[in-house]
Amino acid sequence: MELMEEILSEENLQMAIKKVKQNKGAPGIDKMSVQEVEQWFEQYQEEIISKIMNKQYRPMPVKRVYIPKPNGKQRALGIPTVVDRVIQQAMSQVLNKIYEPIFSEHSFGYRPRRNAQMAMEEVLQYLNEGYEWIVDLDIEKFFDTVNQDKLISILRENVNDATTLHLIRAYLRAGVLDDGLIKSTTVGTSQGGPISVILSNIYLDKFDKELESRNLRFVRYADDSIIFVKSEMSANRVMKSVTSWLERKLFLKVSATKTKVVRPTKGQFLGFTFYKNSQGWKCAPTKDRKKRLYTKIQKYLKRKQAVSRPLAITFTKVNQIVRGWINYFKIGSIKIFLEEFGQWLRHKIRCIIIKQWKKPMTIYKNLMKVNLRFKCRFSHEDIFKCANTRLGWYKRSAMDVVNFILSPKVLSIKKGERPSLVNPLNYYLKSL
Repeated sequence: MELMEEILSEENLQMAIKKVKQNKGAPGIDKMSVQEVEQWFEQYQEEIISKIMNKQYRPMPVKRVYIPKPNGKQRALGIPTVVDRVIQQAMSQVLNKIYEPIFSEHSFGYRPRRNAQMAMEEVLQYLNEGYEWIVDLDIEKFFDTVNQDKLISILRENVNDATTLHLIRAYLRAGVLDDGLIKSTTVGTSQGGPISVILSNIYLDKFDKELESRNLRFVRYADDSIIFVKSEMSANRVMKSVTSWLERKLFLKVSATKTKVVRPTKGQFLGFTFYKNSQGWKCAPTKDRKKRLYTKIQKYLKRKQAVSRPLAITFTKVNQIVRGWINYFKIGSIKIFLEEFGQWLRHKIRCIIIKQWKKPMTIYKNLMKVNLRFKCRFSHEDIFKCANTRLGWYKRSAMDVVNFILSPKVLSIKKGERPSLVNPLNYYLKSL
């Protein structure tokens, strides 16, 4: 079976359609939604397969969108049409089968059964083996500067199918719709389509193999790479030689300002920083990543919007954000941080609950009800005083009466459609 026949097989296409629907995502320039794609393929599948096999298929330009980066800049993404996403996904599934067995063991980004935690485990292993000098490599605008001819040349080594290579080239050259104008794309691979991640890994696998041939310790996650050596002199030598190799062989631009030789305590990788104690090298989330968690929760729990939402929706979203953050950073030291963050989070939630009750009589009745049920032993006078205080909502929610009655235990109880509020520290300890 030719490679393209495998890509366009009924089974592979159905898997691709299912995956695209699961991922959801915004429509492309044709405004077709993911809900419509299955019906579209039922009607036009034979026609599109025929066009692809005859090299007559022309992908539509991707829709340019910009998402903010933490540093204040913007990241450019390209959203293909839903039909093109399905075809790209079908190609990606087959290319993964070819390349996964030959990819480097030290590459972790956008690969099945590999994640950032595994990358960090390997980083800590190297540090604890005594490789305590880091070459922190930064490739400038990687996805925008990939040399398309070089990429096709690399693909040709393992993909011996002209139709597949022609279709990949067509996607690379599809163009971008930006501000109402279609711009050509002769350089780079659009970040946002299902195929872009596998193509980036195929391109940088050449770099991985070069580092392996030099017997260097390294970890790569997408276009983020760090190399570990035992001395500053070696680190400077390696930095110069690999920078030169990337620019000569892969035609990539290495940032002169961001690429540096550092000690682990001065470096960071994938949102983690490093420290050393009596047990060896450990990692922890950077201050920036902690701050971003606070900011994200704070933005969602803005009082006016949060008060108007049902608690069930608020708890569901907050739980999702907190669990996602913990699952990513649980390899690091976050126990003390989560204890403090949990206290702050519950205070914000109490503010919302008290303000939703609004009237002093309602606040009194509800607090009294919970007080009696859970035997908090507050007097009628204490609760009445809290309900009728002239303090603002924020200070009122910090009073002992509210803190002890709306305790972590009470907030963690599931009630009807409302889920229990996640306790960050308990969730972290259970996940270990």
